[in-house]
Order: sequence, then structure tokens, then C-alpha cells
Amino acid sequence: MEMEGNSLPSSSCPDGRKRRVCYYYDPGIANVDYGAHHVMVPRRVAMTHGLVTSYKLLPDMELLRTRPATEDELAGILTDDYRRLLRDLTPGTYRADTARRHHIGALSGDKRNDNPVIDGLWDYCARYAGGSLAAARALGSGKSDIAINWSGGMHHACSGEASGFCYVNDIVLAIRELLAAFPRVLYVDIDVHHGDGVEKYFAADGRVMTASFHQYGRGGKGGDTFFFPGTGSAEDVGEGAGKYRTLNVPMKAGMDDAGYRELFVPIMREVMGVFRPDAIVLQCGADSLSGDKLGEFNLSVRGHAECVRYLRSFNVPLLLLGGGGYTINHVASCWCYETAVAVGKEKEIPDDIPHHGYEHYYKDQGYKLHYGVTKVGRNAASTKEHMDNIRNEALKNVQNLHELLKHGVGPSVQFKDIDDQELYKQRPQTSGPKKKRGRDGEDPMDRLHRLCGEADVRNFFARVGEENIRGTASSPGRETKIYEEQRRRASTAAVHRFCH
Repeated sequence: MEMEGNSLPSSSCPDGRKRRVCYYYDPGIANVDYGAHHVMVPRRVAMTHGLVTSYKLLPDMELLRTRPATEDELAGILTDDYRRLLRDLTPGTYRADTARRHHIGALSGDKRNDNPVIDGLWDYCARYAGGSLAAARALGSGKSDIAINWSGGMHHACSGEASGFCYVNDIVLAIRELLAAFPRVLYVDIDVHHGDGVEKYFAADGRVMTASFHQYGRGGKGGDTFFFPGTGSAEDVGEGAGKYRTLNVPMKAGMDDAGYRELFVPIMREVMGVFRPDAIVLQCGADSLSGDKLGEFNLSVRGHAECVRYLRSFNVPLLLLGGGGYTINHVASCWCYETAVAVGKEKEIPDDIPHHGYEHYYKDQGYKLHYGVTKVGRNAASTKEHMDNIRNEALKNVQNLHELLKHGVGPSVQFKDIDDQELYKQRPQTSGPKKKRGRDGEDPMDRLHRLCGEADVRNFFARVGEENIRGTASSPGRETKIYEEQRRRASTAAVHRFCH
């Protein structure tokens, strides 16, 4: 007997099926403070939850109640020395010579420190990673069709070091869990920054395809620095058994809704038809929105959510994760709206933000869920020729994967040409906050709101990207060795799971 879903049918999806959606929220994450000069404010997830609650979306979802990830679970994706460092590190036990080797710095006024030592660091990582792990298990068990963890999506973290505000890569943890239930997993990243950590981990794994849509090249004030992390060229296509399963779509600053859709839809349609994933992980980094403090794209909330809507329409198990996003009111608006898309209620929630305790943060956007997008420099850098080149190069790489699979190179896939009706074919369903004050006495979210115009954060964090490139060049092969060892561990663990 086929089970009915918890969520309502969505008119935006051609199959019109109900979706069983599960949702993870941990209020403990909201109390984490990255420091006085940092743009990362985890309480943006509490703001999102406040909107989700006030728009009455919670009854349409199953709430995931889970424990934090265990040390043994995190050991599967972390080197031993880095795991021990994260577990034991506090501002009081910080030692520069040890922590800096793993790209973690002291919590201070040093504006060049993007991965600070923060109170409760291990607990924080375990909580957001535990949410992604539980969400992946909900999909793998068949109990849910869509799973959401807005506190996850830390796509820059590596096996042995922190990067880009990310300490533990919960996405890698979730994909590994999904692979225990699904033969092929597709990872899609719409953060303004390249999903480098996830790509590196699965670069040689034929069961996983990664597709990252990101800003690339020179960026920042004056356009004279590399946009973080400086990776994600279209020429990077994977290696070994994973060749052509790495897909990068590098874009210039100013990308707007129309331009993004012009690339995303045809490229992802071909990816879905060729790779035929059994599950999808979508990292919904909100720093690709217009007006973000770090990103330089011009996407609206609706334009960003169009990616969620499009991938939802394929009726494949879907995991939605957070990621970047540093204009916190925009982030909360976006992730709330995308929650509504997941449950099929995006046309039912009003634009006027309900009273719920956080509404004062939305004053600058007129207390509306959908704020105005700046028209200055909208996609001006991307000519028609440039857009055609980006799309054609991506489609060429997908075609190369097509040829590999067609001739039996890679994971076992029965290949045949498909049409739209088959892509949208229905799949059978399986039954089955209190504010914390920072060190200076000021709430971290209030502090960031106040300081939004006082620092050139875009230029500062763009410089981090250039430093990252120089650091990688000075130590060639280091990351490759780390991830080769990690892939070996992953393969061993997967064999153990399937044999037992």
C-alpha cells in the first residue's frame, strides 16, 4: 500500500505528488558566536526557524529529533590529529603552533582569522553534522522524500583542516551515509563559493557526481583579488573512476535570476538524464543572493528557490542543506521560502512577515519576505557569448560522461536516451530561543547588524582566497594525499556496511 505524504501537492511540480518532508532544528546551534568581527552568525538558523514557525510550516513536516554526531562517526571523515584538536580545543587551551597547522586561529580582534577558536566548537560541529546525518538516514530508510537541515552545508571543510568558516564537512558525512542506501548520489552546490571540500573528497568516486555553480576568478573591491576559494575551474572534471563526475560552472560577479536559470536548468536537466542519481544533496548557500556581505551575485529569493523547485520536480529523494549567507535577514527569508517550496506551500505564504520576535531585523526590506534586488551591475559582466561558452563547456563535460556510461565505463548504469516525460516520471514511495550575549556583552546578531556598513568585509575575505591559492601552490600534493587516504577509509567502511 502506498503511503500518503505529510506535505501538500505543489503546483510547481509536474508530477503533483505529495512529499514527506522532515526538518531538523537545534536551538543550541543558534548560541554559537564566531566573534566580534566575524560575518558568520549561526543564529541566522534561529531566524529561519522563527519564520518557518510563524508561517505555520512546521505541521507539514516531521521534526527530526536526534543526537549530535558521535566521535566515531566524525572519525570516518577526519584525520586523527585534526579530530583530537577539534574535540579538545577551547579558547583557553589554544596553542598557535598546533591550531594554525589546521587553519584555526585565536578568537581575537584579528580580522584575518576566518576559522576562530570558539567556545563549544566540538559540540557545535557535532550538532550540525548530526542533523545532516539524521536527515540522510531519513531519506535512506524511505521514511521521507525531502529532508532539511539549514544548519548544515559546510562545504569547505577538509579532512585535516578548517576552511571558509567550516570546521567539519557534514555534507561528506551525509553523502557517505546516503551511499549505504543509494547506488548513485548527486551533489549540487548553489553557494556563491565553490564547493571545494566536497568535490575533493569524491573526485575519484564514480558513485558521486558533484555540480557546483559559483563565482570564479577575480573578485572583491576593484576586482584585483581572487574570489574565495579560487578553485572550481570548468577544466576540473574529476579523476580515475570519478572522471567527468565533477562538474563546475564558474560564473562572473553580477549573475542575476535570468542568467542563472539560463545555465542551471539545461545543465541540470542533462545531468539528471545522464547520471540518473538515486538521491540528490542540494547545498543552498544563501550568499548567492543579492545584497550579501560577501557574495557578488544578484539572485532574488525566488530565483534562488527556483533551483530547489526544479530539482524537487524530479521526485528523487532530496536533502536540502544550508551553507553560506552573511546578510542574515536575507538568509532567513530565503531558507524559509525554500522550506515552503519543499512542502508545496510557496504560493500560500504571504509576503508580509508575521510578528514573531525577530521581525525588527527585516525593517530594511520593508518587513517583506521577498526583498528588492539591486539593479546596479546586474549580470553586466556576462555577455551572451560568455554565457553560451559556460553552458556549452558544461554540457560538453556531461556529454563526455554520457559516452563513458554508454560504453560501460564506470558504475553499472543501463543507459538510454530519455525525454522530459521520463525525467518527470513518478517514483513509488516507500511506506514507512533565548539570545546569548557575546564576549563584549552585545548579542552577535545585533552586533553584525550594527557593523554591516563599517567594514569592507568583501575585500577582506576575497584576500583570504588569494592567500589560499598561494598556500596550495606552496605545498602541492598535500590535499591529494589527505583525500586519497580518506577515500580509502570510506571504501573500507562501505564494504563493511554492505557485508554486515
